[in-house]
Amino acid sequence: MVRVGVIGGGSWGTALAILLKNNGHDVRMWLRGKEQLEAIKETGENRKYLPDVKIPDNIVISNDMEEVTYNRELFVLAVPSHGIRQVLNENRKLFKKHQILVNVAKGIENDTLMRISQIAEEILPENPYAVLSGPSHAEEVAQNMPTTVVAASKEMNVAQYIQDVFMSPYFRVYTNPDVIGVELGGALKNVIALGAGISDGLGYGDNTKAALMTRGMTEIARLGEKMGANVITFSGLAGIGDLVVTCTSMHSRNRRAGILIGKGMKVDEVTKSVGMVVEGIKTTKSAYELAKIYDVKMPITKEIYEVLYEEKDVKNSVVNLMLRDKKHELEDIIQKY
Repeated sequence: MVRVGVIGGGSWGTALAILLKNNGHDVRMWLRGKEQLEAIKETGENRKYLPDVKIPDNIVISNDMEEVTYNRELFVLAVPSHGIRQVLNENRKLFKKHQILVNVAKGIENDTLMRISQIAEEILPENPYAVLSGPSHAEEVAQNMPTTVVAASKEMNVAQYIQDVFMSPYFRVYTNPDVIGVELGGALKNVIALGAGISDGLGYGDNTKAALMTRGMTEIARLGEKMGANVITFSGLAGIGDLVVTCTSMHSRNRRAGILIGKGMKVDEVTKSVGMVVEGIKTTKSAYELAKIYDVKMPITKEIYEVLYEEKDVKNSVVNLMLRDKKHELEDIIQKY
């Protein structure tokens, strides 16, 4: 049995809290909203984020961070990526050096362009860190549908420890030392999922989406390699696996948001309609800036950025992508020889 504190009471935090409790661990979950806490206590469900899923009575749920962090061995960071810095800064005195941080959020900070591991290392440099990522919708994990993910850490013993803690007959965990690649794959696929949704909203078909996904992964791998990731990671669960599930499922907030944008809805209206954080909207800005810094061609990301932040017409973006200069499909490889 491991004593776990889950920081964040959204759909993913709730699903993982249930998974960990079913694995026999001692689980406490922190959430910020008092109304949400009272609703969970009254109904036994997190109806706002994960409806129709019963939360075990023996999971301690609280608004008190000190109660949730006391005497824990491991923390699951399940708040949106743009909230990680604030949560860690506000509560840094509550975390002890030996406690492991497991991030499950997927994003890149806008102001600093830092990955979550870099933020955690800056604020809590002595805490072991791992990221858990891969093709995994909370709605399906909560229903014990077979799911496979990857745990990445610079310290292999930490990744293996996370593997042991989370592994179940329905939740398989692989390990990977490539923290950069796993974090970038999880974050950047949300940008491409927005594009896939926009394509659906415009009424385009499978051909278009397949092209977006394939060329989108090329962009992700191209930037990832420049930033120090192992390009092989992008062919695995945290890369193509997560991209496929996020671009094709209606569980995906990013795809749903893209569909609404493709149908003509404004970005601020889209976030209200989805009702939950759409990580890809903020990540698109970070990805666009990183592409400029690292001098990487990311035409799909550029067009999505211009749609989101410069109100470019989505149909014009599609035309721009189709009429780009002729290329060799494997141009990155060709240029090396």
